[in-house]
Amino acid sequence: MIKQYITSKYDGLKHGLTEDKPSTINRTMKVNPSVTYQKIIGFGGAFTESACYTLNQMPKDKQEEVLQAYFNKESGLGYNIGRVHIHSCDFSLENYTYVDENDVELKTFDISREYKWVIPTIKRAEEIRGSSISLLASPWSPPAWMKSNKEMNNGGYLLDAYKESWANYYVKYLEHAKQAGLDVFAMTVQNEPAAVQTWDSCVYTAEDERDFVKDYLGPTLEKSPYKDTKLLIWDHNRDIIVERAKTVLEDELANPYVWGTGIHWYVSEEFEKVGQVHDLFPDKHLLFTEGCIEGGVHLGVYDTGERYARNIIGDFSNWCEGFIDWNLTLNEIGGPNHVGNYCDAPIISDTKTGELHYNNSYYYVGHFSKHIMAGAKRIETIYDDEEIKTISFLNPDKSIVSIILNQTEKDQGILVDLAGQEVEVLSKKRSIITLVKRGEQVE
Repeated sequence: MIKQYITSKYDGLKHGLTEDKPSTINRTMKVNPSVTYQKIIGFGGAFTESACYTLNQMPKDKQEEVLQAYFNKESGLGYNIGRVHIHSCDFSLENYTYVDENDVELKTFDISREYKWVIPTIKRAEEIRGSSISLLASPWSPPAWMKSNKEMNNGGYLLDAYKESWANYYVKYLEHAKQAGLDVFAMTVQNEPAAVQTWDSCVYTAEDERDFVKDYLGPTLEKSPYKDTKLLIWDHNRDIIVERAKTVLEDELANPYVWGTGIHWYVSEEFEKVGQVHDLFPDKHLLFTEGCIEGGVHLGVYDTGERYARNIIGDFSNWCEGFIDWNLTLNEIGGPNHVGNYCDAPIISDTKTGELHYNNSYYYVGHFSKHIMAGAKRIETIYDDEEIKTISFLNPDKSIVSIILNQTEKDQGILVDLAGQEVEVLSKKRSIITLVKRGEQVE
């Protein structure tokens, strides 16, 4: 039996089971599990200070509901990975660091602030999941005194005199994170290194990032107890990802230290550029590290979910191995954010009324994360209609998952050959369908 789960704009279904059949067949789709591509790491969201603080402002039962909704493997989205910021980012309550002013030797290094909201939230999420959550850690800015502009916000660059100290800072973070019981599997060099932001930011040219990796951060990690921590470059948009990857990864000294490249979705949806990076460096990895709906809260806006699905399909079709959403939850205005850069989240926690609002994006992500297991492999999907987006996966238990995204205003009848078993699928206008074929049925 093949199960069909649907979220649909016009009939209000949200990841509901459907057995609707099309009146006519317009297209055919073939899923071939014998042709495999990349292995999937998983799905998750960011444990920002703002998200964890907001959650803490909600009634206890609502706090529990949000974490169950994301991390419960049966009833929730089954998230298994996440992201944390190394000291402050824009979705913190303020600028802060882990050391005192001008402490080059990092003797005052202290992450105790994270024990107030962030770490307890992660630990409860792990209890719900029943296993550790693999975390990606990213810095938004070095401490102000290490930078050319002497502030954490508004860009600036890392001064040569502090590059060694800043590289040591990453290792200190890993040491303290381990003491806190956190599973940090990877780090990025710098969040959005090509952007001068009004919040915590620091600019690295491609050459800057290459040289910092090969001369400081790479060797420092290599000599530390945390040398197995995976290092990602870029951590920014797709538009100039190829140029950045080439500059860093074509360097024979920098290349060995780099596990892969991080991607954000802002500016463009040039998914083919992600694939180009894979083609140039097939031994390296690709991970989606951040995306959100900008401009505050968008309750009831249907196409926010479609943006999530379109980006997951686009990146995963081009060798991306995992998806990390931005804030797990935000308050009623899309904050707090210490510079007013308000955004949306799949779950909005109204701290004034105590209510939770589930955006369409929550259900759309679930069409992937609830069914695609860690260790799944993308498999060949043959479909010739560019208006409909499709992708398929073979799970470790041999079950097959196929997703069909219809962003058009017309229904489509599709005859799907799912590894030798045919099923008629009604791809409704403005809907997403996930087909799941149990493992023992795979031939």
